[in-house]
Amino acid sequence: MFSRLKEDIDCILERDPAARSRLEVLTCYPGLHALWIQRLAHWFWVRDFKWLGRWLSNWGRFLTGIEIHPGATFGRRVFIDHGMGIVIGEMAEVGDDCTIYQGVTLGGTSLVKGAKRHPTLGRGVIVGANACVLGGFTVGDGARVGSGAVVTKPVPEGATAVGNPARIIAAQQDAQREAAAARMGFSAYGVTQGEDPVAQAMKGLIDNASSHEHQIALLWQAIEKLSARARELPADPCVPDEAHRTETFDAERLNRLVK
Repeated sequence: MFSRLKEDIDCILERDPAARSRLEVLTCYPGLHALWIQRLAHWFWVRDFKWLGRWLSNWGRFLTGIEIHPGATFGRRVFIDHGMGIVIGEMAEVGDDCTIYQGVTLGGTSLVKGAKRHPTLGRGVIVGANACVLGGFTVGDGARVGSGAVVTKPVPEGATAVGNPARIIAAQQDAQREAAAARMGFSAYGVTQGEDPVAQAMKGLIDNASSHEHQIALLWQAIEKLSARARELPADPCVPDEAHRTETFDAERLNRLVK
């Protein structure tokens, strides 16, 4: 039991740059407290002590502002950040290493008892603030749900769902943008998802810069090959020493421009 508690605390220290110590996490993170109360409530729920499970979950809501039905199931290393206003339904399943931000609803669209009414989050899913995931479908491993999105259909592995109603951004395109942003020295996840024009402009700049650098590197490589063939001539090679033959970014300069 204590190793599981330590694991919960360590995952918060890894994912939240504001967390400074285990004592701070232990005493000041309502998401952690809500998960511990839910685990106890779930233990009673599956052993047919239904009323006691609901009573404990109500205390959890009162103390943390996070409402989790005792029937919901959670994997390991789940991080509920801030947490106020989160509602998670009875048949929701949250996989290992998921991150859930404030105001999220994992709810249902059906009133049929016994049916799978609430969503399943795969491993490593991130659900942004105030997002609603409604229905008995699966959000695939490594997927992301943007802030304020309303998702009513399955989300493929590694994809990103944004908007209301949510649309799926191709996983390959999103992964390429994230890789390009990492080379620039910051994470594309810090760019707001959705229809914000500033966010769209930033994404366009990232994609454009990555494409241009790739093309320039290819051009210098081609010129270098042609120059090597002409080295028998008296003229000097035409590729300058400062030419970039590989893709690189001046991350410090770009960060100053972004700020």
